[in-house]
Amino acid sequence: MNFVWESLLLILTGILLLRVAGRKSISQMTLAQTVVMISIGSIIIQPIVETSVWRTIVAAAIFIAALITLEYLQIKFNAVEKFITGKSKVVIQNGSLDTDNLRKLRMTADQLEMRLRQQGITSIQHVKTATLEPNGQLGYELMPDAQPLTVGEFKRLMPMLLNPTPPSSLQQNTDIFSEVVQEQHRQEHPKYLQ
Repeated sequence: MNFVWESLLLILTGILLLRVAGRKSISQMTLAQTVVMISIGSIIIQPIVETSVWRTIVAAAIFIAALITLEYLQIKFNAVEKFITGKSKVVIQNGSLDTDNLRKLRMTADQLEMRLRQQGITSIQHVKTATLEPNGQLGYELMPDAQPLTVGEFKRLMPMLLNPTPPSSLQQNTDIFSEVVQEQHRQEHPKYLQ
């Protein structure tokens, strides 16, 4: 029965420590976070096989403290962030692939196109800039003509659509047929019609 209580204690400790570590999903984790989380999983399993529960809890706490320290150092020092997390890499610039960076990232154009399609982008030419972020996510900015209409732009357009102003040539005469009518009245009718 002691085995059951120790297992429950380890699960609760793991949940508490991971809550302290942060709320990122696996796809949003940095390399350091992923290593620590996998290590904690391995450490928490050890006392079930062996005997020392408290030593396991202390070891897991040390891992979380190390993770928090690394994250603090990344915030304070840009060089530490660049070394541990890395920086974004540009993969598309002005609608053109950056094949050198794709090669460095060991990514094919087909893999990049798949990620673009998952974001709802149908053509590379629609992308002004795309970056592969350190957490593996794709960041992008669309070309101005490919950007969706925003609520602010819609609000600015609505008054123009509801109250269209005629071109300057028609502003003087709003009745386009008045000119034709005036022209007909100026002409003399043939004598046989009078």
